[in-house]
Amino acid sequence: MTDNQTIHEIAFSIGANLGNRLSALRYAYMRLQDAIPDLACSPVYETEPVGYLEQPSFLNCACKGTTSLPIDEILSLIHIIHAELHRKSRPQWHEREIDVDILIYGSTIIESEQLNIPHPRMHQRAFVLQPLSDLAPSLIHPTYNLSILELLNRCDDKSGIILHCSAEELIQG
Repeated sequence: MTDNQTIHEIAFSIGANLGNRLSALRYAYMRLQDAIPDLACSPVYETEPVGYLEQPSFLNCACKGTTSLPIDEILSLIHIIHAELHRKSRPQWHEREIDVDILIYGSTIIESEQLNIPHPRMHQRAFVLQPLSDLAPSLIHPTYNLSILELLNRCDDKSGIILHCSAEELIQG
């Protein structure tokens, strides 16, 4: 889908609300960092579920780095991570052992049945914008042409977001 020589800024959201949530986030981050060596991680937040509310709270973080990997290789890696962490298929917005979403891939815009980039609801979700803003406040959303911090400041989502741990605590275990 993209030229292998082009370097893209890439951002992910990682969340989990079943099992050892922090361990799942750590594993997903480390696996992504294997493919994207400069990947940095935000602090981890405990957040209320969205959509389906009868479930445990989530732990969420964001990651950002640069890559020349094609988007299909990144998507394949995400599917592998989901399988390695035994993610089960459930209805949208239900519990997750792990959920890794690509938020931004440079200025690329993709709209297909398999993938939407930038993430189509990230601008409406404080649990995505807060950790990403901690990590990359000036990163520009390719559709809205606003920084992540500007999107966070405009976001109407007032759901509970509580700092759980620092990025260092996540990474070091």
